[in-house]
Amino acid sequence: MSSVIETIETLLVDLPTIRPHKLSMTTMARQTLVIVRMRHSDGIEGLGEGTTIGGLSYGPESPESIKRNIDTYLAPLLIGQPSGNLNVLRARLERHARGNSIAKSALETALLDAQGKRLGLSVAELLGGARHDHLPVLWTLASGDTRKDIDEAFQRLEDRRHCDFKLKIGANPVDHDVRHVAAIKAALGDRASVRVDVNQAWDEATAVRGIAALQDAGIDLIEQAIPAREHAGLVRLSQRFLVPMLADEAVQDARDGLTLAASGFSGAYALKIAKSGGLQGVLELAHVAQAAGIGLYGGTLLEGTIGTAASLHAWATLGEMAWGTEMFGPLLLKDDIVVESLNYHDFGVDLPKGPGLGITLDEDKLAHYARNH
Repeated sequence: MSSVIETIETLLVDLPTIRPHKLSMTTMARQTLVIVRMRHSDGIEGLGEGTTIGGLSYGPESPESIKRNIDTYLAPLLIGQPSGNLNVLRARLERHARGNSIAKSALETALLDAQGKRLGLSVAELLGGARHDHLPVLWTLASGDTRKDIDEAFQRLEDRRHCDFKLKIGANPVDHDVRHVAAIKAALGDRASVRVDVNQAWDEATAVRGIAALQDAGIDLIEQAIPAREHAGLVRLSQRFLVPMLADEAVQDARDGLTLAASGFSGAYALKIAKSGGLQGVLELAHVAQAAGIGLYGGTLLEGTIGTAASLHAWATLGEMAWGTEMFGPLLLKDDIVVESLNYHDFGVDLPKGPGLGITLDEDKLAHYARNH
């Protein structure tokens, strides 16, 4: 008799960050993970994670709403269903629940983890096989202090931990941000690639002025300078400047990717399992980008180890990731809830080994950090 999904438990887990993480729309001092524990009738447990940035600062899903919507609406759609047919279960969620891409991603991750454990295969193998076992990882400099950021970058280079850096800007006046970025690039010189993420903070006129100055300063990539829905403006910026544009919030899924590419956008897409509703959805977007000649970048919503591992299994199946990845989420956290942390070294991270995600929960740490209400 085939296995069925028996129970789906969700936990809110609050982990402190190593330093305040400053973005254009919020400053984070902790990260809240929504951990999914999906138990099946064959005794297998699948793990998933749904994570966002700064409560409701980043998008329409908060940790609390992710948990509530899984518990109330999504879990009942899955409980009692056969465990192994991910395509059917994914279609069932899509048919009965609009949006909620982070919640759906957490559930799909748990389904894949369980199926991998069931078959003795890694998630990457379930998706066709890994083409890489070590992926490059950049580091985000987001203390807000120029000197601190420069010192942090040199320390990361010295430790052979990261050699590409992203700067979060947009919270300050443009001239202030440009001076901050230019000073860091001047200090690092050719030792490191420097990119910026504006997190939708500028209008198009401001973006034209800011990007011109950033291009002159030697910045390699400009991420989401203007609001997500301003597709025409993003296309104009990509055609106006030599420095490539990275679309993030503007491309949630394959349909967005097709629309933007067909409109004449060039540059790169930030892939995030949370935006696309899971690993299969994000790979659909990646394949559209590849067909359109648009570069790939493995993005994060600052997930912990479970969500980061899931993303790495997806990225590992792709060919070239022209702009690498930013899968540093676990490194931003002071502690973890897994038995064995991901292995970061030589400017990147190893793909976890073993069946499923290759991740085991530390029950004591999980109990310590989980909310009791």
